[in-house]
Amino acid sequence: METLRDAPPQWLIDEGVAFSIQQVAGDLFELDWSTANSQMLDRFLDESLRPDAALVSDRGFAIPQLFVSDMDSTMIGQECIDELADFAGIKHQIAAITERAMQGELDFESALRERVMLLRDLSEGAILECLNTRIEPMPGAATLVATLKAHGCRTVLVTGGFHQFADPVGEWLGFDRVVGNRLAIEGGSLTGDLVGPITDSSVKKSVLIEEAEQLGDGLVTLATGDGANDIPMLVAATYGIAYRAKPGARAAANGWIDRGDLTAVLRLLDIPERSWVRD
Repeated sequence: METLRDAPPQWLIDEGVAFSIQQVAGDLFELDWSTANSQMLDRFLDESLRPDAALVSDRGFAIPQLFVSDMDSTMIGQECIDELADFAGIKHQIAAITERAMQGELDFESALRERVMLLRDLSEGAILECLNTRIEPMPGAATLVATLKAHGCRTVLVTGGFHQFADPVGEWLGFDRVVGNRLAIEGGSLTGDLVGPITDSSVKKSVLIEEAEQLGDGLVTLATGDGANDIPMLVAATYGIAYRAKPGARAAANGWIDRGDLTAVLRLLDIPERSWVRD
């Protein structure tokens, strides 16, 4: 679908501040104002006009040279630890902790360690079975990654989840680098502990900043995520897109997708569909 930027932008003004909102395609919009976010937009638009996806910029829209993304409920449709807990018969118990952590109600590291401890003595084989039977890429994920890479973008998957899942997912989707936590395994079973330092919100942000610095000055960066743990990364990116996100992450981002699949990111970046690399 071609973009609709020939249509004149609609100007919205409040308390002396103005920004333009312009339709890209269908129910996707772009806004020209660097400090706008989803809460700001919601003050202006009623339910009948509220877009499915929007992206804010103060310098025009460009294809990023770096893409850093969360994994669970962003690049894949599941929360790996919740699905793994199902094999231990405690999915409801662990999923409740996961939800509170994603909403920002619990300290991430404490919540992670508590959930991992509950998985103690689970067979290592459950990880492979869970990966093969429960974990699926989010619609549009492979196309998004492949298309960005075809346009010269470096791609990094950074997750508060586990390398035992993230490494295969990263390979499936074609990410250049994977950063995450690692479950400790001994004698073929989970020990209830983690190996090495924790990948939390501060690490996600630092990965984006470090990767950007290595690639050069003036870099355009893109980050996607859905939970409280992703907020610092979303804020630090040129385009921080909250994908079907929790309220806190959506409010902090300068881009958001509420209903469409991940190819909406490509439309918002004005990458024509004819140049997408299909999965």
